[in-house]
Amino acid sequence: MEVLEFTVKHRDWNVGDEVKEFTNENIASFLAKVSNTVLDKFPQYLTEKIDIDGLLTLKPEGTVEERLKLLKSPGTSRKIGSYVIEDDKKLKKLLVDVAKAVLVRESLKDVLPIEFALGKIEEMKIRPRYEEDHINFTAKYGRWIVVKRLIIDEKTPLLDIARLLASINETAINKIPEFAGIEIKDIKEHFKEFKRVRKDEDIKRLVEKFNEFQPKNSFESRYAVSIMLSKLNLTIDPPAKNLEKYLEKAG
Repeated sequence: MEVLEFTVKHRDWNVGDEVKEFTNENIASFLAKVSNTVLDKFPQYLTEKIDIDGLLTLKPEGTVEERLKLLKSPGTSRKIGSYVIEDDKKLKKLLVDVAKAVLVRESLKDVLPIEFALGKIEEMKIRPRYEEDHINFTAKYGRWIVVKRLIIDEKTPLLDIARLLASINETAINKIPEFAGIEIKDIKEHFKEFKRVRKDEDIKRLVEKFNEFQPKNSFESRYAVSIMLSKLNLTIDPPAKNLEKYLEKAG
């Protein structure tokens, strides 16, 4: 039986949907909406360890180029650390990387296509498998079998919910190209002249190169943003492994 579904019941967040007709377009669109949905809520589940309101005071303004210059600066990374609530330096570094991904996303969302242009899942459209508070992402389609699930109670750390949301996003981001007909290597080829971008004039050229990109479909712009940002060692996708390692080591 083919299954591709996503449901959440937690506090006032009560959403869910599934794929009914398994076409490549439907699957890609569903995964894009899941990504948009989980990343929109993700920062709310970091608040026990990251002062999100304080973090967002660091949001740069101005042109895309001006914002990228500030986001990649060492000074910004140091400032981010002051909003991470952790004394252990190694553990703190794991959370600083997560916080930085949130800051980058929030700083660029009004000037770059950092979301897929398909909206979010904003209501419960299906009957959840679980009555308890939970997050459930299940995919069973051909050889693709993934189950990412967390039953939530009063003892569940909010950071564990954040970890699962980041992991679901990574699954969606990695799988969309297969169903949307996206050749990531072609997008990387567009930016091949850039290695690690550091100089201001190179940032300017990088932004120009992004603006020259001609997407073949509505999904590709989002991947072009990610690849452009990778040249600056920036990301809009929070690293699930960082949260996993933090939870393991912090006990």
